[in-house]
Amino acid sequence: MPAGTSPDGRIFGDNEPVEKPLLIASDVDGTLLGPLEVLTERTIDIVRRVAEDGVPFVLASGRPPRWIAPIANPLGLTGYAVCANGAVLYEIGTDRIVAVHGLLEPQLLQDAVSALDHALPGCRYAAERVGESALDPHTRNFVIEPDYHNPWGNHEGAEAPRAEVLGHPAIKLLISRRGMSSDEMARAARDVLDGAVDITYSTNTGLIEVAAHGITKATGLAEVAERLDVPAERVIAFGDMPNDVEMLDWAGHGVAMANGHPYVLDVADEVTAPNSEDGVAQVLERWF
Repeated sequence: MPAGTSPDGRIFGDNEPVEKPLLIASDVDGTLLGPLEVLTERTIDIVRRVAEDGVPFVLASGRPPRWIAPIANPLGLTGYAVCANGAVLYEIGTDRIVAVHGLLEPQLLQDAVSALDHALPGCRYAAERVGESALDPHTRNFVIEPDYHNPWGNHEGAEAPRAEVLGHPAIKLLISRRGMSSDEMARAARDVLDGAVDITYSTNTGLIEVAAHGITKATGLAEVAERLDVPAERVIAFGDMPNDVEMLDWAGHGVAMANGHPYVLDVADEVTAPNSEDGVAQVLERWF
């Protein structure tokens, strides 16, 4: 594809980093997946070529481990995935939770919800939990309040009263509110919660996510890089939403999708083509 320009006038498609990456990380939704939430043949082909060249390709997502296999399997990935915005390090090939960071304890969950109920009346809550594998039979992975709205479809989640949702340690608290954008919700939530927890979002359809303070995709990817003995400056990372900002800033070369949020475009070293035009593949085809 020829080079082009992003909406803010920056060139994408021809700003090659100096060195070939030794580690590649990519967000999933809005980045690696196309607008119809499917992997294109071009993307599958480039990720497989990366693997054949011996360069690790890490999925870095807000998704929990149980949502990783449908993406990893077509790509042939068996290594690490950074899940739940950095709270969980998951090994795909062995279906093993390798590390969990920053659990939200019940008292913190209850305090956060109490503050949010005043700042954002009408919210509904869900909690993401993790066991020893992606679908640990001994863990209720996703517990939701009645009337919780899931922008990805209300096809999963064990409905439970609020006391049960908040009553066990969680890797992530999710807050939904109909009639507001995620950006509006995040601004209101930060006014009452920032400092105690971190607030981000991966969709702008009325859903925000709360994680332990300091836990981001950047911290998760840094752990992978350390395990693989790869310096940050030889890492390339791709993303499109505010939960990708820290990761793109940490990586030696951070690449935003042209369809990305303005926050992401501002922090990135480069803006590639949108996910509808295989923007990740366009960059990686420079080397692989």
